[in-house]
Amino acid sequence: MADNLQFILGDSLLSDMLDDFSDQLPSPEALKFKILVRNKKIGTLVETRERRNSDKHGQVQEYEEYEEADKEEEENKVKESETLAYLKGYPEKETESKNLARLPLFRKKRCKIVNLLHFIFTSKKVKVALALSDLVIYTKAEKFRSFYYSKLYQQFNETNSIGESEARKLSKFSANDFILHTRKFVTRIYPRATRADSSNFNPQEFWNVGCQMVALNFQTPGLPMDLQNGKFLDNGSSGYILKPQFLRDFETEFNPYEIPQNSNPVTLTIRLISGVQLPPSSHSSSNKADTLVIIEIFGVPYDQMKQQTRVIRRNAFSPRWNETFTFVIQVPELALIRFVVENQNFLTGNEFLGQYTLPVLCMSKGYRHVPLFSKFGQSLEPASLFTYIWYVR
Repeated sequence: MADNLQFILGDSLLSDMLDDFSDQLPSPEALKFKILVRNKKIGTLVETRERRNSDKHGQVQEYEEYEEADKEEEENKVKESETLAYLKGYPEKETESKNLARLPLFRKKRCKIVNLLHFIFTSKKVKVALALSDLVIYTKAEKFRSFYYSKLYQQFNETNSIGESEARKLSKFSANDFILHTRKFVTRIYPRATRADSSNFNPQEFWNVGCQMVALNFQTPGLPMDLQNGKFLDNGSSGYILKPQFLRDFETEFNPYEIPQNSNPVTLTIRLISGVQLPPSSHSSSNKADTLVIIEIFGVPYDQMKQQTRVIRRNAFSPRWNETFTFVIQVPELALIRFVVENQNFLTGNEFLGQYTLPVLCMSKGYRHVPLFSKFGQSLEPASLFTYIWYVR
């Protein structure tokens, strides 16, 4: 595999340290047009450079990885065993009130045992091809243990992958620590294994704490993918977006679940004038639709809101609303706005006709046409919304 990567990618593959960045992560400018390999790695970057011209074909080394025991699995085992003990200890003939009186004690006991399981770590040895390992430079995959451990021991070129469920808990209860962690280390969030249907989570909550890579199932259309595509419209869809200053500051006190003390909110006013050749309803034999538009704001929890227009009956070609909406956005640097066009249907639920998502601060003032895309991200041109946009800060 290492040979194939080097042959196919050529000079685009970053296979050695950059001279100016031997002890810190390079800037995006320094990594422009470069492809990085993320994988387990044997040894240090210095050792990798020493092996640079040696023959590593067929060489395999073992990498000892410490991983935390599966919390959900262990918790379920404890819950099942204690439930069985509880049923055996309290026969059915006892009154319901007596059972309920003892239930809180049972719950407290279970919680203590589960908390102990959070500190159980197991080790396993993973075999890694040395040639592939040496292609890993600034993105070494390393097991996440805790923010405290990372602060003390994690190296600058080590990246973490955190499961969706654990990351959600960390973002809610340790948001500032999470932001300080992503300030220093590249962090990836991935969907939980139980998403067998390839469904997606909302990536916004992890962007709010500065996570650089939020992995989604790209084959599944819907709101999460709309947010993903809209987020990276900024900076010309280059794939790189500079995080706001408050997510890059070493002394930041920002918490997405609290209104910032030095907040500089944006008051956004949108006058939705009309629609232009909107997609017709697939349920209508006359190719018409009862159209309405929903305007949604996604960002920190305090900024989550939506408003909608009235319904224009049997007109998808040139509906006219001429309605004005106002939004006060506390953290506009993290906010996305989503325009959704729907066909009202009381029997089966509203039918999706088109949408467009973009960062709030990317919008231009004045009279604007908002293009529309299908649920699969395909352009529905010439369908659009005619609007007047204004905001003050």
